[in-house]
Amino acid sequence: MSGHDHSHLSDMEARVRALQSLLTGKGYVDPGAIDALVTYYEHEVGPQNGAKVVARAWTDPAYAEHLFEDATAAIAELGFGGRAGEHMVALRNTPEVHNMVVCTLCSCYPWSVLGLPPVWYKSAPYRAKAVADPRGVLADFGVQLSDTTEIAVWDSTAEVRYLVIPMRPEGTESWDEAALARIVSRDAMIGTGLPAPKAPAR
Repeated sequence: MSGHDHSHLSDMEARVRALQSLLTGKGYVDPGAIDALVTYYEHEVGPQNGAKVVARAWTDPAYAEHLFEDATAAIAELGFGGRAGEHMVALRNTPEVHNMVVCTLCSCYPWSVLGLPPVWYKSAPYRAKAVADPRGVLADFGVQLSDTTEIAVWDSTAEVRYLVIPMRPEGTESWDEAALARIVSRDAMIGTGLPAPKAPAR
């Protein structure tokens, strides 16, 4: 009897493991290909890429101009693109307008800059409430904006995917790109969060 205890797996994880074992056992899936995909999404794709785009836009006005004119090309300039990274549009947050992204029909998401979508992004409650009550959604995420700030909700599709460029926090004027990237969260780039104004790691 095996001494391994897999009870720590969620139901979904257990189902994925079972399906993977079945497909691998029947020879339909190459285990090496699965390992390569896992490694790719763990190290090459994720919100750290989008955070670098935001930090560059904050520190380089010429890059920011390029980003808002042609986001797909500007993002590719930093080496990020490929699957679900096409047809990108960058949305600039200002004191007057706060942008938030939703996908009402499915869960279109820019994997190349934000990684895999969070579960809540694909949920029906988020998709419905983001359209009907965006300020309420922000409150659910702990974000409070001025009553005078307009909230613009953008519906992502397979043809157009959005990246929110949040406002750079005050007090970060002397920070370099690497430090700035560390305070940009996935949620801030969806529009359901704000950059965390904390001191850069030493």
